[in-house]
Amino acid sequence: MVEFIYNGGLSLMDNLNFLTAGVPLSAKGYEDGFKVLENMNLDGLELEFVRGVRISDKSREVVGVSKKVITAHAPFYVNLNAREEEKVEASIQRIIETAQTANELGGYSITFHAGFYLGMDKESVYKQIRDKIEIIITELDKANNKIWIRPETTGKATQWGDLEEIVQLSKEFPTVLPCVDFSHLHARYNGISNTYDEFAKIFEKIGNELGQIALDNFHAHIAGIDYGIKGEKKHLNLEESDMNYRDLLRAFRSFNIKGAIVCESPNIEEDAALMKKYYLSL
Repeated sequence: MVEFIYNGGLSLMDNLNFLTAGVPLSAKGYEDGFKVLENMNLDGLELEFVRGVRISDKSREVVGVSKKVITAHAPFYVNLNAREEEKVEASIQRIIETAQTANELGGYSITFHAGFYLGMDKESVYKQIRDKIEIIITELDKANNKIWIRPETTGKATQWGDLEEIVQLSKEFPTVLPCVDFSHLHARYNGISNTYDEFAKIFEKIGNELGQIALDNFHAHIAGIDYGIKGEKKHLNLEESDMNYRDLLRAFRSFNIKGAIVCESPNIEEDAALMKKYYLSL
C-alpha cells in the first residue's frame, strides 16, 4: 500500500518505487495488471494516454482503489510551441485532462513531451512553453489540483527539453519538477550521460538548483535505448543495450532518491523487476 505525505496539496514520496509504463504486458487489463505487479513486487504503473486521455469507468474504479503508485503520461500529440494556435490549445487541454484524470485517480505525478524547437532560437521557445505552462498551472490551481507537472527530458536535439531547460522551468512554478528520462539524455547526446559520475552530476544539479524536495519527489524514466547521431531511435530491453542502469541505480541509492522510476523497456515488467532487485541488493 502506498502512503503519501501531503504538503500544501502536493503528494510526497517516502521511498523509491518501481513502475511499469502501462499495464504489464503479461496481464489482461488493469485488474489483472495490478495482480501481476503485486506478484512481481512492483509498486505501480504509469497510465499511458498515448492517443488521448481515455480510460473506461471500470478501469477508473480499478485504478482508483489499487493502492499502488500511479503516474500518467500525456498524449504524444503535444507541442506547446506549435505554429498553429489550435494545436497549442489542443496540447494545453491534453495536459490539463491528463492532470485532472490522474488526480482523480490518486495519481502522484504526470509527464509529457512539451514541444519542438521548429528552427526557432532556444530562448524564444523557452518563453513560449513557459507561458503555456503558466496557463496550465493556473487552470489546475482553480480546480485545486496540485499534482506534480513534469516536462520530460527528450531524446532528440530537435525536441525542446534538455535538462537545463527543464530545471530552469521548474524554478518558476511550485508544482513543476523534471521528469528525467535517463535513456533520452543518453541518446540525445549520442552516448554520453551513462556513467556513475555523470548520473551523480545530474542529481547534484537538481538538488542544488531545485532543493531537496526535488530529490525526495523524483520521477524518472529508464529503458534500454538505441540511438544515433540524431538521438533516440527506439527503446530496447536493458540487457540488449549499453544503458548503464546498474551505475544509475547506484547513484539513486547514493543520493537516497525517493519517488518513482518508470520502466519503458519493451519488456516493461521484466526490466522493472530487474532494476528493483538490483537496487534492493545495493
